[in-house]
Amino acid sequence: MTQASITIAGRPIGPGHPPYVIAELSANHNGSLDRALESIAAAKAAGADAVKIQSYTADTITIASDRPEFRIEGGLWHGRQLHDLYQEAHTPFEWHPALFAKAREVGVTLFSTPFDFTAVDLLEGLGAPAYKIASFELVDLPLIRRVAQTGRPMIMSTGMASLAEIEEAVATARENGCRELALLHCISSYPAPPENANLRTIGDIAGRFGVVAGLSDHTMGTVVAVAAVAQGAALIEKHFKLDAAETGPDAAFSLTADELRRLCHDVRTAWSALGEVSYERPPAEEGSARHRRSLYFVRDIAAGEPITPENLRSIRPGLGLPPKHYDALLGRRAACDIARGTPAAFELTVPAEDAAAR
Repeated sequence: MTQASITIAGRPIGPGHPPYVIAELSANHNGSLDRALESIAAAKAAGADAVKIQSYTADTITIASDRPEFRIEGGLWHGRQLHDLYQEAHTPFEWHPALFAKAREVGVTLFSTPFDFTAVDLLEGLGAPAYKIASFELVDLPLIRRVAQTGRPMIMSTGMASLAEIEEAVATARENGCRELALLHCISSYPAPPENANLRTIGDIAGRFGVVAGLSDHTMGTVVAVAAVAQGAALIEKHFKLDAAETGPDAAFSLTADELRRLCHDVRTAWSALGEVSYERPPAEEGSARHRRSLYFVRDIAAGEPITPENLRSIRPGLGLPPKHYDALLGRRAACDIARGTPAAFELTVPAEDAAAR
């Protein structure tokens, strides 16, 4: 089964449509509702199709504990206690109505990643047009089941997941009512090394699961996201922040608003460049075709004189006979006086034996 596209808030997503760019706000509001609202407007101005937030509280995503397994080892957040990190990074539930209202005001789609049933209930009450399942929650089949039962489009990230785990998640979503499903290839490292990106997986995901496939990108910069479009990515998700001075939990691997604008432009340019398989001359080449090589008479030739390598050459521009006719013209004779710089044509010459008979 090949799923041609999904639709979020009236926007079709999939092959045949420009890449759908999701600006992930995550923790880059830095605890300020005003900054979150400003970020939604900035994402719209940059050209993003959607803004995504995350819906959880520190107490719904983890518990406060001093046990060693509740502390992060290595990476960007080394040494942080999970509860403390999420307390800093969360988007308060009481902000959500204002965030959705702002998105409607500026004309950009807003949806979220819920992390438990209470978040799903909140988002349902706000009319969220789609749902995202984060990579870390791909193994939470009860959560996937609950989201699927809303009947809304679902996007699931595959970071850290084995093929078997992806299969389970997809089956759970489909068995519980999800009819529009997208999977995002993802490397859950912050930031992610480009050499680990394995972008060829995107096409395999689309074919293997019959879904719209894309990339949730945690690499630095925009190169990997643009390259993903050439591998068939129909969705691109990227963290963003308002400016380079941000210092929040996700700021280090987030694009600035200006970089997001460049990403939106570049992924759509890459998509338009893919085109289709074609060996026809495109309209853009018509002007150049006039200046490709062709055969020209490069000396004055009197009627009856033979055509020789000295007076016939393959040169630019391209208004004479194609160079493949060079050997056929040699040895013929001029049918009339021919001026230097005349494009070669058979009708300007006659076979040598015809000229001798005259």
